[in-house]
Amino acid sequence: VFCPTMPTNEEHAQIVMKLGWLIGNVVHPGKLGRILGTDGGVLIETDPPTVREPDIAFISSDRRPPGTVVRNYTEVPPDLVVEVVSPSDSVRGTNDKARMWINTGVQLVWVIWPETKMIEVHRPAQPVTTLRETDTLTAENILPQFTVPVANIFDA
Repeated sequence: VFCPTMPTNEEHAQIVMKLGWLIGNVVHPGKLGRILGTDGGVLIETDPPTVREPDIAFISSDRRPPGTVVRNYTEVPPDLVVEVVSPSDSVRGTNDKARMWINTGVQLVWVIWPETKMIEVHRPAQPVTTLRETDTLTAENILPQFTVPVANIFDA
């Protein structure tokens, strides 16, 4: 199984934790699904076996029924994937990663750019939308209750 991982920096980790917490505040009370952290591998290809680790993934109860125990990598495409860009990531590599998630069946990908404090929103068959600090991030029809000012994601 090919599974590349690299440690990141404190800013990256802080954004991942904050977004995970904000998403969890919507998901857990309503038992809407499950949230996976960086160690939650997603099998995206079987030949050769390829696993990717999104920074955050949300899988709805519609895609994975409550009570289902998965002891291996998940084979269910998440509904939402969050990727926080690291200083070592290239623009091209980041765009390729977002397209890879969309091509595997993910409905919504947020690419978080800490350095410029912007978020790119990727959806199947739609142009990429860029949000700035004055905008509001929503999870659209994936988690309609989720809404947060973009600036709140980047504040310490």
